Amino acid sequence: MTEIRQALETDFDGIWEIIKAVLRQGDTYPHSPTTNREEAFEYWMKTSTAAFIAVDKGEILGTYYLRPNQPDLGSHVCNGGYMVKPGARNRGIGTAMGKHSIAEARRLGFKAMQFNLVVATNKSSIRLWNKLGFDLVGTLPKAFNHKDFGFVDAFVMYKLL
Repeated sequence: MTEIRQALETDFDGIWEIIKAVLRQGDTYPHSPTTNREEAFEYWMKTSTAAFIAVDKGEILGTYYLRPNQPDLGSHVCNGGYMVKPGARNRGIGTAMGKHSIAEARRLGFKAMQFNLVVATNKSSIRLWNKLGFDLVGTLPKAFNHKDFGFVDAFVMYKLL
């Protein structure tokens, strides 16, 4: 049974293994595939409002963060980033983290969620966010430099909470 809980600094070794693997693929995140551990820690753990992990039998299988999408007058809308360990995909972990993050965003007082750069080739993410009630509100032509396909579109997805 997968448990989702707030991430602790002591969890970061497991989180880093996921981040490193996902970024190295170069197909879903705008961060450099050469991002180092310290940069990832700062981004994922330090500049987020909250970070969480999905754990099963002591193994970290997924992670996500929430933070305001914009400062000040836009801070009621949150942004999030989600990663599932490559060998643990298609087991419902992304769905569980998505549902958890919506509830957590509401608990934190956010009024909406916005994802700024959902890569058009990332069909599983698009399917997940559609299933959880997000609308595709914009297309950013050729906004992502995909490792295999070059410049591809990205979507902005939004959900009122």
